Amino acid sequence: MNTRKKATILVVDDEKGVRQSFDLVLKDSYQVLLSGSGSEARGVLSKRKVDIVLLDIMLPDINGMDLLQSIKETDPNTEVIMVTAVKEIQTAVKAIKMGAYEYIIKPFMVDDVLTIISRALEKKKLVEQVAYLKDELDRYGKFERIVGSDKKMLEIFELIRSICDSDGAVLIQGESGTGKELVARAVHNQSSRKSCPFIVINCAAIPRTLMESELFGHIKGAFTGATNTIIGKLELADRGTAFLDDIDCLEVNMQAKLLRVIQEKEFERLGSNKVIKSDVRFLAASNKNLPDLIEKGLFREDLFYRLNVFPIFIPPLRERRGDIPVLLAHFLEQHAKRSGKPRRSFSQEALNILTEYDWPGNVRELQNLVERLATITKEPVIGLRNLNTLSIGRKPIKDMTLKDAVNAFERQYITDVLDSVGYSRKKASELLGVHRNTLLSRMTELEIKAE
Repeated sequence: MNTRKKATILVVDDEKGVRQSFDLVLKDSYQVLLSGSGSEARGVLSKRKVDIVLLDIMLPDINGMDLLQSIKETDPNTEVIMVTAVKEIQTAVKAIKMGAYEYIIKPFMVDDVLTIISRALEKKKLVEQVAYLKDELDRYGKFERIVGSDKKMLEIFELIRSICDSDGAVLIQGESGTGKELVARAVHNQSSRKSCPFIVINCAAIPRTLMESELFGHIKGAFTGATNTIIGKLELADRGTAFLDDIDCLEVNMQAKLLRVIQEKEFERLGSNKVIKSDVRFLAASNKNLPDLIEKGLFREDLFYRLNVFPIFIPPLRERRGDIPVLLAHFLEQHAKRSGKPRRSFSQEALNILTEYDWPGNVRELQNLVERLATITKEPVIGLRNLNTLSIGRKPIKDMTLKDAVNAFERQYITDVLDSVGYSRKKASELLGVHRNTLLSRMTELEIKAE
């Protein structure tokens, strides 16, 4: 049983025959209200929430344009479709500039009316969805620059607040692209050390032969090519925070030297015997399973326990799919601000596909995708057809039977065609070269939703 609430449409026209015609066409799919004058329509709008108004331009008591302006001022999210005769088309075009969604010419074609209403409702839904996502961002806020409303992320935010004033080491673990550095920066920025340096040490990017010098610094003449005295990153981080990213890439002998610094809070520059006191809070991150590396002799167990005072695990996106629409909206908004271009949105069908995708690259992959789509897509709404060149949401067909593979392809192809024509079954059937009833039958068999 379908319990979905029907959209409410108000038909405003002084011709009884026109009102009855609209009622006959719409009553099976929508809740229809009828008004024969502008003043009667105002009375309905003052008492009822209406999704769409079909508004005749020529009314006996109120100018249709004035009523349009009044409706949009009262509720900008109410979509208004003007109903006009051929001779009034110029006025209808002016009405669109004033905020009307579209116009219908009398006598109207049923398919045209249904298509326009369907598109108007889709636009209204997308506008409301963007408003909801913005409200979600405001409600949960961006913890530093981290966007997330999933329960697991909220628990991480709370943990960060709890440990920020401690000097205990923090070990942040999670897959690549989950935002481990953002979490580390949040810990630093929430702490009493926030006015002091936050030094990032990328253990995977620094050659092993240079790691000791990078961490502790060196004096002039310490080794061949050491023409100047260089201050190491741990000295630069004094009174602040050192973030050791990809800590698993640190070779074992350097792990022992790092462990001594954490324990004794002192070190020497390479080539010097002078002891330098260290007031540094250590944060570390890894996308590897460190206990497995310990068993293989690739990571020191004592260093692991020194770093793992406050463990933080960041879940991958596939385990917090509710954050995906929020992140998509966030990165679209960021792109619009950077580029100065109008903010785009995703169609519901595209959102469904992107939410179902597993995102092996996590937030970084999602951000890069949004950047690419927002840059190359010309339309204001990014739909399924814009995802066609991407390996997003495409179910692998290996191990499928031939019938299942054919159905999977047909389902995707029909969905793409429907999306490209605003879900007009008439236009889609023409493009596909099949009768409309055949299309409807295949949509039912393939479980394709009629948006």
